[in-house]
Amino acid sequence: MTPGYDVDLARIHHEGYGALARAAGEWLVADLQGRGEHAGTIVDLGCGSGVLADVASSAGYDVVGFDLSEAMLQIARTVAPRARFERASFLDVELPRAIAVTAIGEIFNYAFDARAGLDAFRAVAHKVANALAPGGVFVFDVAGPGRAGPTPRHHTRQTPDWVCTAEAIEAADGSHLTRRIVTFLRSGELWRRHDEEHVLRLFDPDTVTAILEEAGFS
Repeated sequence: MTPGYDVDLARIHHEGYGALARAAGEWLVADLQGRGEHAGTIVDLGCGSGVLADVASSAGYDVVGFDLSEAMLQIARTVAPRARFERASFLDVELPRAIAVTAIGEIFNYAFDARAGLDAFRAVAHKVANALAPGGVFVFDVAGPGRAGPTPRHHTRQTPDWVCTAEAIEAADGSHLTRRIVTFLRSGELWRRHDEEHVLRLFDPDTVTAILEEAGFS
């Protein structure tokens, strides 16, 4: 069973919500090339539909991506044929020597893997620090308290072929938020409905900074 991003939502996310991953990939390539790093391995944790992997592999880097959603990986293998992809939790990945490790889209917050949380992030940060070559970079984003705010946040996006609507509700103590996502995908003359619920554990920014410093990042 897919823990999140089944076939319909994977397609919709790829078609409508890939801008952040693309921007991160473009920034990373520019940063590496600006420092004279024109080759090497990039590990993309929670690679999704391969948007970042496509940017980086097209620039000549060896990219390996990991994700729990097989539906996402099926898209990724088409989008970024130069990259290599495997189905795995970011907590179980054996990281190769790399010039960069990425995790874009609040990957560390998602509770698709029940082990996810600050302790898991701490373990991964140490693994990344050990895997990175000198001068290597760790590019990621995380969600913190206030991500959704004190009142439910609603979002809707529509195209001729699909509709995506989501409600984000944050716990009063700021510990986590829940996204309830409903999609409608056109199938001939009919529309197919799909529901998913995503739980994100929210991280205090100062705690994240302390974990990174503890792992040896600057």
